[in-house]
Amino acid sequence: METIDISKYEENRFNTAVALGNFDGIHIGHQQLIKTMVERSKELSLNNSLLLFRNHTKTVIDHNRPKVITNNDQKLKIAKDLGVNLIYTMDFNEEVMKLSGEEFVKNILLDRIKAKLLVVGFDYRFGYKASGNADYLKELGNKFNFQVEVVRPVYENDQIVSSTTIRNLISEGRIREANNMLGRDYTLIGTVISGKNRGNKLGFPTANIDPIDNYVLPKTGVYKTNTIIDGCKYLSVTNIGYNPTFNEDILKIESHILEFSDNIYGKKLEIELIDYIREDIKFTNKDELIYQINKDIELAKKTY
Repeated sequence: METIDISKYEENRFNTAVALGNFDGIHIGHQQLIKTMVERSKELSLNNSLLLFRNHTKTVIDHNRPKVITNNDQKLKIAKDLGVNLIYTMDFNEEVMKLSGEEFVKNILLDRIKAKLLVVGFDYRFGYKASGNADYLKELGNKFNFQVEVVRPVYENDQIVSSTTIRNLISEGRIREANNMLGRDYTLIGTVISGKNRGNKLGFPTANIDPIDNYVLPKTGVYKTNTIIDGCKYLSVTNIGYNPTFNEDILKIESHILEFSDNIYGKKLEIELIDYIREDIKFTNKDELIYQINKDIELAKKTY
């Protein structure tokens, strides 16, 4: 798969089919959209592609840094697995934000990417103040001679799949439901940092994780997880919380990796969240905590 920054680039090798959207999470709805684009590109003899903004539009529109389900590297990997040949990337800035819908289509999609087919979701918005929708995109298609394919919503348990819904499910600790909408396990990527070594003292060493991006974090509690290190996957139990037993006030992500004892400080790893086990509890003594951790591990093993 090829990745091209189009800020100073103009495609002159071929015409393209382009899937458009924010694609946070690349959930099963996004996947249907991308698969449609790939299939239609073959029918029309076009090169298949995605256009991705490197930064979230809200960083410019609202001047904040929103929580994300997937970072850009994760998006690229998932897109590649879905058969995408080419990713066009660009920054979303004030200049792009102020483009009208027609200017965005003509100046970027047609002039720079040579789009002949645009595939979008039913709720796609574009142009200044999100003034353009799928119907308007079709009007522009008639005007500038390109095709538009609008993909219908995808449902999971009678609910439309969306990034917003998935963020809410994750925040509420409803990991299984979120994973069903994602079509895979929700994954946090982070670096292992030093902690207070309490896990070792209790007999349950943990990897303390510093997320590499502004991920949506589940509600505090204990989760059944997989931890991926150097391409190898290990069953684990991960606590996301404030260590109430020790009266701490800083949110921590600590993963106890079963049947693993290597030194991994400084390594980058992935935490796949599988299911919610229990809430973050304040225990009266260490023995109660150790007893509960053992129960958590046994529960994770039984449902593996």
